[in-house]
Amino acid sequence: MNLVDLSTTSLAFVDRGDGVPVLLVHGFPLDHTMWDAQIEALAGSCRVIAPDLRGFGRSPLGNINVERGVSMEQYAEDLAELLEALAVVESIVLVGFSMGGYVAWQFMRKHPERVRALVQCDTRSAADSDDARAARIKIAESVANTGSGPVADAMLPKLLSPRTLESGAPVVARVRAMIERTGPAAIAAAQRGMAARPDVSELLPKISVPTLVLCGEQDAISPPREMQAIAEAIPNAEFLVIPGVGHMTTMENPQAVNDALVRFVEGVGRKS
Repeated sequence: MNLVDLSTTSLAFVDRGDGVPVLLVHGFPLDHTMWDAQIEALAGSCRVIAPDLRGFGRSPLGNINVERGVSMEQYAEDLAELLEALAVVESIVLVGFSMGGYVAWQFMRKHPERVRALVQCDTRSAADSDDARAARIKIAESVANTGSGPVADAMLPKLLSPRTLESGAPVVARVRAMIERTGPAAIAAAQRGMAARPDVSELLPKISVPTLVLCGEQDAISPPREMQAIAEAIPNAEFLVIPGVGHMTTMENPQAVNDALVRFVEGVGRKS
């Protein structure tokens, strides 16, 4: 991996391939390795940039007040700085997953001129309900004492389909390990940031770039019906359900996600 210094932190990232730049933004509480299969699939025809967001993977949290958290806008500004540091002047295909999708909405809001196409995977446009917000704050307040293990215990049944969990497939251990190596401070800061994130429904009709919306058939966090409504609100967006899997589409059914991304990115590349 590479490491680049930004104004308030450093970001670790993978940068592979040549061609249309594709920025992959991971979810919570994960890191860039959730995209391993997609990096391999895309790097033959695109320039794939897959960072660890601040506090995740190998990226330090930086100068952050954990009690205030990290806003989705701050993560988005980190990504804009990363692109500048890498001298990426060509418009990008922006791909967000779950929390990475929340970050992608803010990147679209702040830097629409830098985006040629958008892919949103297993995410939401609505703000948290009061109950969901309270649950995030409770985790943020307790994780310093409990560590990341209980977070993994609580999240695995939400991230993976029942069939995947029952199968004992290697993906279960991979997701657990990813969560457990995420530090408590990063978990707390991100939870507070997600709890405070705004509803971005008003942004959706203003998105004018080609857009692909992907969702796991059994996603309990971002249900297909909710994600289909997102696609219907974005002009000319395409909606695709990944069959037989839960929230972790990129790891539970990587081939289906790879096929969709490669097809979409190649189509966008031909139009540029």
